[in-house]
Amino acid sequence: MIICHCTAISDHDIHAAIDWMRSSDPETIITPGKIYHALGKTADCGGCMPLFLDTMRSNDKMTVPSGLQNLRRKTTQESTYEGRPQSHRLSQQSAAS
Repeated sequence: MIICHCTAISDHDIHAAIDWMRSSDPETIITPGKIYHALGKTADCGGCMPLFLDTMRSNDKMTVPSGLQNLRRKTTQESTYEGRPQSHRLSQQSAAS
């Protein structure tokens, strides 16, 4: 099935690129950009991206490498304001004084 009409990429091309990347480096992080690069093509309009990503996700070899699993930090109450501690806000500093 054709996934990207602009560059004539099929689902078989995507799966072959993923298989090749995973066999050459089992720890690599596979992205759509890397797949386009492996196929010698560049993205054009981006209209295919939802189908492109679904095709990528359907590949058995699209697992996250074990060393990269569970890296997401738990969000605490203190770090929910734009990535900074709440005490960094000027309104709270003046109230605390």
